Amino acid sequence: MSGERKTVLLVEDSADDEALTLRALSRHGLVNEVVVARDGVEALDFLFATGSHAGRDASQLPLLMLLDLKLPRVDGLEVLRRLRADTRTAALPVVVLTSSNEPADIAGSYEQFANSVIRKPVNFADFVEVVRKLGIVWLMLNVPPIGDQES
Repeated sequence: MSGERKTVLLVEDSADDEALTLRALSRHGLVNEVVVARDGVEALDFLFATGSHAGRDASQLPLLMLLDLKLPRVDGLEVLRRLRADTRTAALPVVVLTSSNEPADIAGSYEQFANSVIRKPVNFADFVEVVRKLGIVWLMLNVPPIGDQES
């Protein structure tokens, strides 16, 4: 049943943080698929089916986007601004997962309508636990936007 798909778009430029996130999600069986974008341009291309993702069905959005802020080419706040400005992606749940302690980054994330902002723990075990909890809340307990629910 396609309504059970649990695809996550992970937007992360750190190979170490990507590996930790993927390991934590798979260890707990929380997702069927993780699409990784390593910068803001790749994330936008995936969401809007442009560039390297041209031809992809743009109506098939991930259930959740985990978004780093400090990205090359197009930063996370700009990615968030662009997806919230488009009716096709405006309701996509976005959790900002960042190592930033900058108040402007946190405030900016919420000003661009991030659903949640979580600071990345530096300790491996803590990081895995945070991702596990994120997965439980956003992939198992959260009710997705009406347009994303399939019967």
